[in-house]
Amino acid sequence: MSMPDVIAPSPNITLQARGVSKAFVSGRLRSPVLQDLSLEVHAGELTLISGPSGCGKSTLLSILSGLQSPDTGSVHALGMALSGLNRRQTEHFRLQHTGFVFQGFNLFPALNALEQVELPLGYLGLDRTETRRRAAASLEEVGLGPRMHLRPAELSGGEKQRVAIARALAKEPELLFADEPTSALDAANGQTIIGILHTIARTHGATVLCVSHDPRLVAHADRVLAMEDGRILSDRRRDATHVASPEISS
Repeated sequence: MSMPDVIAPSPNITLQARGVSKAFVSGRLRSPVLQDLSLEVHAGELTLISGPSGCGKSTLLSILSGLQSPDTGSVHALGMALSGLNRRQTEHFRLQHTGFVFQGFNLFPALNALEQVELPLGYLGLDRTETRRRAAASLEEVGLGPRMHLRPAELSGGEKQRVAIARALAKEPELLFADEPTSALDAANGQTIIGILHTIARTHGATVLCVSHDPRLVAHADRVLAMEDGRILSDRRRDATHVASPEISS
């Protein structure tokens, strides 16, 4: 089996897209979603991709994370050409290096918070002691230590999303992708969630890439990419001293 191409990424650059285009086809109708898009994403930062619904930001996130392939162009993640990976290699790459947070929480009703976080760690081949340690530490980090034995029905929406973040964080991923993580939450909980994601980027040196149409999240991002009609219209970086990061309450 031939090995996929590996390049040495520039310092601190963990995601690179070059000339990425994507269209969805239905019968004879071809609808462009991404149009010749290029960008670089850095470790240790929360990068926010903002824009209206339908602008292509979720499709871009899916391509950068290896869940979809572009029609044209290339994506490198951690120096690895994703187009050079077969299905099995792609699944292994995502398992070992990435974490995902979605707007729907995706929690199992019968499992408590600790069990929710432990579940994916089993696929990493960790022993029971290390699995329990990582899961508990991740829940403590998002402020849910005292509530780790509660099931989803006993948790608020914000707490459920914190469980989902802890589940991704416990894998110790270099790349953390969040797709509309605050859309199901009120303003206060939404700000707490984006603050947690920003803290993860800083303290773990992770690449955190978040897509959202919520303008309230802009103040919590290190960098904001504004999208419209499948293109990046602006790329703004904020002074780190002015990035809001609310405290996490239990």
